[in-house]
Amino acid sequence: MIEPFRIDVPSSELDDLWARLDAARWPDELPDAGRDYGFPLGELQALASYWRSGYDWRSAEAELNSYPGFRTEIDGALIHFLHVRSPRADALPLLLTHGWPGSIVEFLDVLGPLSEDFHLVVPSLPGFGFSGPTRERGWNAGRVGAAWVALMDRLGYSRYGAHGGDWGSAVSRIVGNLAADRVVGVHLNYLPTPPVEGSFSAEDRARFAQARAYLANQPGVRVLQSQTPQTIAYALTDSPIGQLAWIAERFAEWSDPATPVGVDRQLTDVMLYWLTRTAGSAARLHRETGLGPLPCPVPMGVAVFAHDITRSVRSVAERTYDIRRWSEFDRGGHFAALEVPDLLVDDIRAFFGG
Repeated sequence: MIEPFRIDVPSSELDDLWARLDAARWPDELPDAGRDYGFPLGELQALASYWRSGYDWRSAEAELNSYPGFRTEIDGALIHFLHVRSPRADALPLLLTHGWPGSIVEFLDVLGPLSEDFHLVVPSLPGFGFSGPTRERGWNAGRVGAAWVALMDRLGYSRYGAHGGDWGSAVSRIVGNLAADRVVGVHLNYLPTPPVEGSFSAEDRARFAQARAYLANQPGVRVLQSQTPQTIAYALTDSPIGQLAWIAERFAEWSDPATPVGVDRQLTDVMLYWLTRTAGSAARLHRETGLGPLPCPVPMGVAVFAHDITRSVRSVAERTYDIRRWSEFDRGGHFAALEVPDLLVDDIRAFFGG
């Protein structure tokens, strides 16, 4: 059964949040520490001050509610999703999957333009936001992909496309593999390509070096979520300052400095974790999923943004996937839908239009 869902956060939840922000305890910081030891104290205090006194949750809530929202149960888990139909009756359905530390907020700036050409289905990952928390072990990326196929079946879509970045990249490829007879194509704005031996250009060798450096020095947040998500969940669920730092650092580190994610969008994303108490259940996806090769036999489009965590190497991607479109952009980072929505929308349209 699919039921309409409208976000309506009780005022008591907001009062509790404001009281916690007012009573925040701040750590010390070494002089001239910069970012060497983590997210700078002054920057976080400024973000927290704006969160307390300038940010308007009710406005963000109204924006989220302006798109039709629903919840349904699949494989024992509650799934929240937006379903934005195009005015074109014959529009192609398109499944949009976010990542971590994202949420459906990632897609708010692309829903309008994309819905001109696509029927959009935008789920919250199991354990994230209004889909969470999950209640049992085993919710890995493969299980999410199977749930998405079931969701599209439940909505009556027998032919559709998929797009994603971060976790959405893995899930979209899994959907393409599980439902190859229904998925017309998969478009990604993040596709890790592991370093391999061979003759490559200087640019490709630089991308391999970037990938090796990332794998050798993965962010502490990812390591902790992969190993002890329950332990970190206590701090993130109890302290809004902790939750803010946990997510704001990723937006700062993984975005193009020239196209930063807007503060209000960051805070709305943080709010979806805070209000639903899903920092821990969202983190479990890292613990549950061991990513190996992800086959995907359907046509694929890849958009590579200059400041992403790692940048794909086309010749390596083509060893595994049927690449039909490959786009390189000189701006934008890991959160393309929030940083450069115009570029992403045009690339998605061009791929599925072709």
